[in-house]
Amino acid sequence: MRRAGNLIVAVALAATCAGCAPAGGEPGSVVTRAEDEESLTIGIRFDQPGLSERTVDGRFVGFDVDVATHVAGELGVPPENITWRETVPAQRESDITSGAVDLVVAAYSITDERKRQVGFAGPYFETGQDLLVRRSAADITGPASLAGRRLCSVTGSTSAEQVKQRFARSVHLREYPRNSDCVTALLAGQVDAVTTDAAILAGFVAQNPELLRLVGTPLSTERYGVGLRKDDAEGRAAVAAAIEHMIDTGAWRESLRRHLGRAGLPLPDPPEVTER
Repeated sequence: MRRAGNLIVAVALAATCAGCAPAGGEPGSVVTRAEDEESLTIGIRFDQPGLSERTVDGRFVGFDVDVATHVAGELGVPPENITWRETVPAQRESDITSGAVDLVVAAYSITDERKRQVGFAGPYFETGQDLLVRRSAADITGPASLAGRRLCSVTGSTSAEQVKQRFARSVHLREYPRNSDCVTALLAGQVDAVTTDAAILAGFVAQNPELLRLVGTPLSTERYGVGLRKDDAEGRAAVAAAIEHMIDTGAWRESLRRHLGRAGLPLPDPPEVTER
């Protein structure tokens, strides 16, 4: 009798709610997908020590990975149901707009140009563009020291655009798909410096402290956001709330200390979440 009674109650509730909006929220929102499928595909970098890196045993580790995992968890998706997909700077917008990924958490700087194509929640971290050089290159002390030198950056990154706009007449710019390619070229003596965000470069310094150093002269301010579909207002609000929760619980600072503290990079205070 109890099962029959429950069925009658369920039918009555369904009739009462005829025409109500779905509980899962906006159709097409990352919130709805997370609730309906209990899984997400998240775009990250596979080659950024300290931020997001695939280890030799197949694990994904780093501050960006922790942020992505926390956000997914707040949306109801456990770590084992996350599919990690590599996304490089030149493909991040197309990966989002094509639906290849649900979110991008990949040292993804919030810019007005990008906001014309995708949406952002955040920022969850703020850093500045810097220079990475060989430890023996004591004569490179800042961007003014780059005249006539070979500088490497990643294709499609804001760092490459900064160099083109501010130093294109005085440096020889080389672009590669990945920061790790630039660092390899630097160690091999094929370029004289690498430029990207200090948080990214610090991870490579931590891996090769006897060979590499940060110049420590920021060229810009970069605000990392979580990228998602431009029209997903519900998703932006939910991701922003998840970032704020990570900050409030102390998990944000602990992750940053664990992954970037050993690189000697001064750890910043949490940013104010303004994109939602």
